[in-house]
Order: sequence, then structure tokens, then C-alpha cells
Amino acid sequence: MTETPAPAAKPFLYVVVCAAGVASDVSKLITAAQEKDWEVGVIATPLAMGFFDTDAVETQTGRPIRSAWRRPGDPRPFPAPDAVLVAPATFNTLNKWAAGIADTLALGTLCEVSGLGVPIAVLPCVGEALATHPAYWASLERLRGMGVRFADPYAGDAEQDGGAAEFGWERGLELLAAR
Repeated sequence: MTETPAPAAKPFLYVVVCAAGVASDVSKLITAAQEKDWEVGVIATPLAMGFFDTDAVETQTGRPIRSAWRRPGDPRPFPAPDAVLVAPATFNTLNKWAAGIADTLALGTLCEVSGLGVPIAVLPCVGEALATHPAYWASLERLRGMGVRFADPYAGDAEQDGGAAEFGWERGLELLAAR
């Protein structure tokens, strides 16, 4: 008698969250990803931890939010990613990532997965003035050369124009589906 193979595990998505006002609605992205059958783990920059409801996100994903390095010997709380979505991605994070600076867990993770061939999509959230800075454009070019996919930048103000709804969280999932 032949054994029926166990169903394949759901693909695992790392959502990297940066400190921007629209991060308050990151649960919308998690819901959209879960509806598309992704299992989700959230990695946040240390400053981003104050921009969204961490307890609600941990409940929604069923996993702790990662924002600090684990100690030697501690188990890995997430499996290896099948894809990564950086949303919202700030000027600071994009420039540091492109330069190979890994001074936070979020940046270290992005630098590492960039070398593993894991699909990566980015939803930039960069104000118009910063988006004109030459370092930003050089960083985008370098990251695109590494295979990173970008949505158009969002420069709205979540507090003034309801930007979280306008941010278009699902665009990142569409970029990953286009692989």
C-alpha cells in the first residue's frame, strides 16, 4: 500500500516593516498574503516597532515579531523565506541595504536573502524631497541589478490623506506573483 504524501507546507513570506506612518496598517498586507495562502513572519526595524500594533500582528501571524538578533543557540523562529516583501521601505533602509550595511536584523536579513536568490519585492515609502536625492536613485539601481522588484514610490502622508488605504499593500504580492 502506498502512503499518501503529506500536503506541501504553505510558502513562507518575510514581511520587513520600516518606520513610516503607513506601517500602522501592515495588518492589511498580512491579511492579503494569508488570503493568497502565504504563511507570514514579520521582521521590523527597531524604530518601526512603535509604528504598528505589535500585539495584533503577532496574534494575526501566530509568530513573534523579530526586530533583534537572536542569541547563539536560540532556535530560529522562522523557516527560511520563499519570498520577502519590504513594506513600507524607507529611504534609510533602502540606502543602507544597497550599501550592504547590516546594522539591524531587518537589514542583515535583507543583505543575506539578496544573495540567496529569494524573490524580493519592495513598496517604497519615500517623501518627494528624499526621492530626488542621488543616493536614493543609485541605491534603487543597485538593488534592481540584484533582482529586487519595486512598486512605484508612495510619498503620501498617512495622517493627512488616509495614505494607508492608498498605499496599495497588495502591489507587493503582485510583484512576487510575477516571478
